[in-house]
Amino acid sequence: MFSDMVYKLWDKGLIQMGIWETVYMTLIASAVAYLIGLPLGIILNVTDDKGICPMRWLNRVLSVIVNFFRSVPFIILMVAMLPVAKLIVGTSIGNKAMIVMLVIAAAPYVARMVESSVSEVDAGVIEAAQAMGAGNFQIIWKVLLPEAKPSLIVGSVISMVTILGYSAMASTIGGTGLGQIAIVYGHQKFDDNVIWVCVFLTVIIVQIIQELGMYIARRTDKRVRN
Repeated sequence: MFSDMVYKLWDKGLIQMGIWETVYMTLIASAVAYLIGLPLGIILNVTDDKGICPMRWLNRVLSVIVNFFRSVPFIILMVAMLPVAKLIVGTSIGNKAMIVMLVIAAAPYVARMVESSVSEVDAGVIEAAQAMGAGNFQIIWKVLLPEAKPSLIVGSVISMVTILGYSAMASTIGGTGLGQIAIVYGHQKFDDNVIWVCVFLTVIIVQIIQELGMYIARRTDKRVRN
């Protein structure tokens, strides 16, 4: 059913290692991207003209920065950010460098996802909190984030799948994982079986992320009876 190359890669543990490297790069990059993107997205929302703390100049500056990084194709951004990765982690190759570039590419995307999720919160809920004397931080912490939680979780699933796709492209300039296996042992050795095995395994990882994320989103959605 499979070529000899697939069995050799499995026996040597390279496919198993590729799965692990793909998963851990995705998880670490997603976590760091959210540490940056979550507060950035909230700031973009609250400083908007219709936000709870309008600050046009700050909103415009952040919007330009976010839109700039989002508009650059990832493959080009990776090459451009190689010096930045070397400055941060001391190397421009390997998974450490790839994680830095994944974070740089994903954080602006996450920020927009968060901004969109928070903007879905009913204005009436915010106005009620303001009428009760809640400050801006209290509104963010006790109203915006709890009310937007299901949407934020759905957004995090979409972001993780996007980062997973980025991780495969990162293999073209030194990253590892299933993408590297598909390129080195599949494409370069003209073995379609290896490529399709990597595709199949990637799809499984995506499905696990989606199913788990959607389950958590449904459990946290007050509008859905659990």
